[in-house]
Amino acid sequence: MLKTRAKYHLGQVVRHKKHPFRGVVFDVDPEFSNTEEWYLSIPEDSRPRKEQPYYHLLAENDQSYYVAYVSEQNLVADYSGEPVDHPDIPDMFGPFTDGTYPLHFHMN
Repeated sequence: MLKTRAKYHLGQVVRHKKHPFRGVVFDVDPEFSNTEEWYLSIPEDSRPRKEQPYYHLLAENDQSYYVAYVSEQNLVADYSGEPVDHPDIPDMFGPFTDGTYPLHFHMN
């Protein structure tokens, strides 16, 4: 049985290591749980391992807001103290406080 422990938590602001975007964690998969087509669309030389946590993010960059699915190995914690402006954040989280967003509700 695979045992994994997520490094980042719900409501935490993270940043991608290679691409210029950041986001708020709103869900975590203990290992890869997207389609094989999505996985194979990543260039092989930068394709992350499947056997690690994957994070669903309310993400933003300089041009847009979107939902991202990112492996743990490609994320770092964002300690900038700056909020994320994604328009869906108020649907899931309370106000940005001490570098994190509190959940409005508890998940299983």
